[in-house]
Amino acid sequence: MAKKKKKYYTVWKGHHTGVFESWDDCKAQIKDFEGAQYKSFETFDAAKKALKGNYKDYIGKGKKFNSELSETQLRKIGQPNFNSISVDAASSGNPGKMEYRGVDTKTKKQLFKQGPFEEGTNNIGEFLAIVHGLAFLKQQNSNRIIYTDSKTAISWVKKKNCNTKLERSEKNKALFELVDRAVTWLKTNNYPTTIVKWETKAWGEIPADFGRK
Repeated sequence: MAKKKKKYYTVWKGHHTGVFESWDDCKAQIKDFEGAQYKSFETFDAAKKALKGNYKDYIGKGKKFNSELSETQLRKIGQPNFNSISVDAASSGNPGKMEYRGVDTKTKKQLFKQGPFEEGTNNIGEFLAIVHGLAFLKQQNSNRIIYTDSKTAISWVKKKNCNTKLERSEKNKALFELVDRAVTWLKTNNYPTTIVKWETKAWGEIPADFGRK
């Protein structure tokens, strides 16, 4: 088994800010911190440089992606359809603080963002991101498609049900109110939008990725 490459973590907002050399140290700074801002980097110098900059300039950005797929496989998959938006979610723990967003696939311009929510899961975030994207595109009467890297969320949307095992509580009440609204929207709206699985192995991380762990 290949040795896991070391990463460095920049924390812009947390209990303590700075560059941390392990995920556990980083997690200690962001746990239970409202609006925490952090990202991993391949080198200490890159993480240190980022700390002096703006968090928003770094989320969703990373090193150039080189696919491990063969040329034949890449040709078969083809290139992304840039007449699209991409959605993704990020969760600090499972459950934990969760947020989601949608971006223009080509430019990575952020189109919408929700969260962080106090207690959520990545699957719930991916589900909400797709539904938010569907409503967003329908309101604009747009013919763009939606990319997501979550097969689970695609399945939930098709079934018009958020099939999470997370139990409802006072802590996640606001999140589940949003989930209920999303389910109702799916059951009461028709939409022409195609939802497509993002080919991570061919194209790298989805453009809406938060660029975290």
